[in-house]
Amino acid sequence: QVQVAESAGGLVQAWRSLRLSCTASGLIFDRYAMGWFRQPPGKEREEISCISQHDDTTTYLDSVKGRFTISRDNAKNTVYLQMDSLKPEDTAMYYCAADLDDCATTGWGIDSYWGQGTQLTVSS
Repeated sequence: QVQVAESAGGLVQAWRSLRLSCTASGLIFDRYAMGWFRQPPGKEREEISCISQHDDTTTYLDSVKGRFTISRDNAKNTVYLQMDSLKPEDTAMYYCAADLDDCATTGWGIDSYWGQGTQLTVSS
């Protein structure tokens, strides 16, 4: 049984940093692209970042480029999202997902494995 679980988010002041982690079990981790997503209140879910399973190539949403960094540790079945210079507009529910397709081709749908999500609130 595949399980994907995000670490706790919480309440963070603006301009501070936070690292989220996501651990996946029940799958061969290094075969999966790993993505981070968020859903702000009242808005659609958006893909923040993805890291490839093949060559660690990364992609980022424009609004987080230069502030967020995704990385993975295959030995620990874990993907990280380092978030620096947090802004109130980063407030959202954050999700992690795993997919066998690469970052460029995955549709991140029902065939992906999703975590339950973790709430991050950034105060001004």
